[in-house]
Amino acid sequence: MQHAERELTSPVSLCDSKGLLNPEAIGFAQKPIVQSNLKGQFPNKKKWNTWTVYGEEVLFTATIAHFDIGAVCLVYFLDYETERFFEKRIALPFARHIKMPEHVLTDINFLDNRLSIHASYTNEETHLSVSIPEFDNETLHADLHISHPSEDQSLNVVVPKNRNTFQFTAKHHTLPTSGFLKIGDKRYEFNPDYSFTVLNYTRGVWPKMTEWNWAMASQRSGGRRIGLNLGGKWTDGTGLTENAVFVDGVMTKIHEDVIFSFNPERMMEPWTIHTKFTDCVDLTFTPFFEREASSHRRGLKADFTQMFGYFNGKVRLDSGERLAVRRILGSCEAFQAKW
Repeated sequence: MQHAERELTSPVSLCDSKGLLNPEAIGFAQKPIVQSNLKGQFPNKKKWNTWTVYGEEVLFTATIAHFDIGAVCLVYFLDYETERFFEKRIALPFARHIKMPEHVLTDINFLDNRLSIHASYTNEETHLSVSIPEFDNETLHADLHISHPSEDQSLNVVVPKNRNTFQFTAKHHTLPTSGFLKIGDKRYEFNPDYSFTVLNYTRGVWPKMTEWNWAMASQRSGGRRIGLNLGGKWTDGTGLTENAVFVDGVMTKIHEDVIFSFNPERMMEPWTIHTKFTDCVDLTFTPFFEREASSHRRGLKADFTQMFGYFNGKVRLDSGERLAVRRILGSCEAFQAKW
């Protein structure tokens, strides 16, 4: 059964003047036209920007997050061949000086003597600069230019639980990326023909208990830019999904829930991801690396597992084509939190 998801076509505010969900914002859009004007509802607002860069040699991720009671900034990288992995995380209480923008494509900064992230947007490009004096006993500096092609479509969806509990997420895939990442004496180059960023922008008022699965990938395959975005659990029962596939910047919105099947005791075993009622999505995910993170403090309990690996299978496009997904690099994650 497909959901009757409403498509938004003109700019809209996420909230009304009281900070409650604006009913006119419920739905999905192909462009980032939702303004995230959150207010009140302390301490339940959640806001984050994450850039994940899939390079030819290395994966690199930077996140700025604010959860009302504090801010978190984290950076990690994974060298595919050597499986060298390191993560740097900085947590600041309250951190009211960190301003999370209301629009998807705009500037955002996190400045600390241990870690700094600067993202500036102009002329359809994000310049992302990250500096860390102490990163796995070395100095890290990333200088990346992330292109946002004007003709590309993106997934922007407002998911309601009720007027007090809701969220907006923007998932922008296959963004061509150039630049470099330098860790100590090791330098990684990013070629925009083969290196792609996924932007994950989220703003909302989340329930106290949250659980989700999310699968994503952005890579060139068969001469085409292919992006996968599939989510489950947190959207169940809302009549909306964050499910979509992108081919050369054109989005096929999948109006159906997907089911993630995996062994929580053996996360390195293959996963399956498929649509609930049809064969629109039929994928297998085979992990090669596991990342775990948890936080238990100040009333926050969060457990997070992210797997990196390869997708294989098929997805049906709006054109009727059964897109063959062959060994596309990406990730799958399982998240549970009380926050």
